[in-house]
Amino acid sequence: MIVDRAELGPAFDGIRQMGRSIVFTNGCFDLLHPGHLRLFSRSAALGDVLVVAINDDDSVRRLKGADRPIYPEDERAEILCALRWVDCVTIFPEDTPLETIELVRPDVLVKGAEYQERDIVGASFVRSYGGNVVRIPMKKGFATRLMVERFSRS
Repeated sequence: MIVDRAELGPAFDGIRQMGRSIVFTNGCFDLLHPGHLRLFSRSAALGDVLVVAINDDDSVRRLKGADRPIYPEDERAEILCALRWVDCVTIFPEDTPLETIELVRPDVLVKGAEYQERDIVGASFVRSYGGNVVRIPMKKGFATRLMVERFSRS
């Protein structure tokens, strides 16, 4: 389901009160590839509810360039909701997900292993209340940038 960011705090307080653990990951997820699928499947295995936060279109353009995103935010959110591992998708307008992480207060924060923990936005916040930060190895040879380059050569 797609959840408006303003509703995240109350929604996840109830989930947490039921004793369920919340896993959080984020990204642009502009073109899904096997690396993303591996991230989602492994993330989902770390808890009960997987929340995926995606950058809105304006922040994707700021981060990735004027030719991105390939799919608009509502379509990216819809695609992610169709994945069996993803329980909740939310969209954030900032360049980093820190405000969203603070609203969700996940038990587990997940990023790809290409990030060092010191560089993972929200890691220190999640650790401050006893949460875990997990880095998942990404599938080699897959990146949205590489896919875009491959398609543009065709």
